[in-house]
Amino acid sequence: MKIGVLISGRGSNMVSIATACAAPDFPAEVAVVVADTPAAAGLEKAAAMGVATAVVAPGEFADRGAFEDALANTLAGHGAEGVCLAGFMRILTGRFLDRFPGKVLNIHPSLLPAFPGLDVQQKALDHGVRFSGCTVHFVTEAMDAGPIIVQAAVPVLEADDADALAARILEQEHSVYPEAVRLFAEGRLRVVGRRVIVDTK
Repeated sequence: MKIGVLISGRGSNMVSIATACAAPDFPAEVAVVVADTPAAAGLEKAAAMGVATAVVAPGEFADRGAFEDALANTLAGHGAEGVCLAGFMRILTGRFLDRFPGKVLNIHPSLLPAFPGLDVQQKALDHGVRFSGCTVHFVTEAMDAGPIIVQAAVPVLEADDADALAARILEQEHSVYPEAVRLFAEGRLRVVGRRVIVDTK
């Protein structure tokens, strides 16, 4: 399966996906990495790995709809059958999601449905939770609210600040996102209501 990855920054999760895809037995390949800004550091990382890159900047379009159309067209032009959001800092509307129905994944650095949105590690610390983590989910129009594919938990330590907690969660992100992509590319994920059923091989 050809995957398009959308980024806005450093692209560390993109690198973890692309690295997994480079294995000969992995059922997906990264067809293109698309950033919404030419300043995204992940573009250079993708190019260094031999992955095609593109920039689709919203400021170059008349409105959000035109931007999303261009984004979808760029992905489709590279043959992308599925889309992974990897630090892509824009909310996508149904106009984009309808181009890839049930085929857009995102990773979020909390155990959803807890702490959607931004500044999630600080929110976790402020609430005094004992565990935090990350969630890979299907993308819907509601922010960070789509059906959950995989999660990984990490303990919140007494000495943690937001940066320390974020770094420990990121290690788990780099493990679970490629695994979610594997399950997706193998066609083993079924959405039943709010639940994602993982079929056995």
